Amino acid sequence: MEKKAILNNKLFLYMTEFFAGMSVMAVELGASRLLAPYFSSSQIVWTIIIGTIMIAMALGNIYGGRKADKDPDPGKLYGRIIVAALWIAAIPVLGKYIILGISAVLIFAVNSNFLVIAAFAACMIVFVFPLFLLGTVTPSLAKYTTDSLEDNGKIIGTLGAFNTIGSIIGTFMPTFVTIPAVGTAITFLIFAGILLALSILYFVSPGSKKNVTAKIISSVLIFALCCVFGHSGSFAFWEKDLTFEGESVYNYLQVKETPNSVILSTNVLFGVQSILIKDGSLTGMYYDYALAAPYMANAKIRQQVGDDNLEVLILGMGSGTYATQLDRYFDNVNVEGVEIDDKITDLAHKYFELPETTKVTTYDGRAFLNAVDKKYDVIMVDAYQDITIPFQMSSQEFFTLVKEHLTEQGVMVVNMNMYSEDAGFDMAKDSQNSSDATINTYLADTISSVFDQVMIVDVVGSTNKELFATNGDDLVTRLGNDIYFEKNSDLKAMMEHVEKTIIPYSSTGHLLTDDKAPVELLGMKQIDLIIKDEVDVYKRIYEDKGIKGLLELL
Repeated sequence: MEKKAILNNKLFLYMTEFFAGMSVMAVELGASRLLAPYFSSSQIVWTIIIGTIMIAMALGNIYGGRKADKDPDPGKLYGRIIVAALWIAAIPVLGKYIILGISAVLIFAVNSNFLVIAAFAACMIVFVFPLFLLGTVTPSLAKYTTDSLEDNGKIIGTLGAFNTIGSIIGTFMPTFVTIPAVGTAITFLIFAGILLALSILYFVSPGSKKNVTAKIISSVLIFALCCVFGHSGSFAFWEKDLTFEGESVYNYLQVKETPNSVILSTNVLFGVQSILIKDGSLTGMYYDYALAAPYMANAKIRQQVGDDNLEVLILGMGSGTYATQLDRYFDNVNVEGVEIDDKITDLAHKYFELPETTKVTTYDGRAFLNAVDKKYDVIMVDAYQDITIPFQMSSQEFFTLVKEHLTEQGVMVVNMNMYSEDAGFDMAKDSQNSSDATINTYLADTISSVFDQVMIVDVVGSTNKELFATNGDDLVTRLGNDIYFEKNSDLKAMMEHVEKTIIPYSSTGHLLTDDKAPVELLGMKQIDLIIKDEVDVYKRIYEDKGIKGLLELL
């Protein structure tokens, strides 16, 4: 076995355990941010990340223990740490291309559960190997640090403590320090650099073999190249003219500007979470339909008779699209919002013309309702998290809380951004079979268990449905009465469309509760349908024209 003076001081070995534990957790958190723009940051993706990392660590523990018994050479361990460090450093350079490549292959081969299979494959290819190598650290160090059976319990306990403390720091530091400050890519490079420096320190210590110089120099050069080519935080590398791209504690954020609009996307690259229409016209999206809620709450009638202003609360403020529209089209509406990500609020003020005077509370929507007693005339629920709704804002208990914060004639409006299999999708028919019921059905049924009247309108040209609920009198009658006072012709036409197409909803008893709200699985079923329809187009092109046809399309 290689004898080195540095190993006589067990503190160095303890620090190796400390930094290995810290790096494992940092890579795990970095993995969630690397995958989020492509697969979302839902509980499903987190489950896959944790599961694959546990597989890697378990296999590493087994392999490391056997290698330590068979070949107790610490140099082999620190060599493995170097390989792990360089692999982690290469993730910002190659990771996003590998993920897109895996997705491109699987999207043509998988008909269901695409999100699960693609995310699992990406984790296995990108993250398992370096974490497998780091998994060999603990059993190897247990071998090198134990001098006798008399103190092995103390030694193993100390190693475990250093690993745990490192893991704790590796959990908090990326989330609260490095990712918000310098981004995911540089976070990977920071922790890879720590592991590399630790291993180099071992090899350059007294007693080293002469042939390690080339190994050290080549490792440093590879790491330097990764720093040069991997320091960019851009996930959407095909985009050349983004107005803003960055990260917050909660989200990957992307702002893109077109001649007539400004668009915000969060986590999922291929979607629009918020939009600003520069000329002040309607958006053509679900926000226009949601403007029916103030009419249902008699905003225009109040304005005519000089009553108090309408109080509106938006749960899931985003960049303030709905708030901005309310400000444009209503003179007697007071708007406040709740948004958990303060960086999105900053972008709203900077790029989306959200007035500085608009009150925005940085908080979870449900926690906010628990903390205030104020009642509102309209509450909009638009708190999507990537591809689904946070479970705590989809349950019967949550909607009961919303109802308690509405005035007697108050209206709740909910954006249900979920795909249905065909344009003639009938939620009532769908809900007859629990196994076929979609997340839209579950949400509408849950809301119907709380409110006396629930009505739904399809948003033309999108996968959205807008739901309106109240315990007051007839919503359609109130809407029609209020439209009479509208002077803006475009808005009046939109409201008349809502009045003609909105339909009542009758519940068939599917409930989401705080105890049971499988929104991720329900959402995943809808994603499979979206992917199926999108891919069918490319499959037909491939069948007719082959690879050449696909390349021409791109």
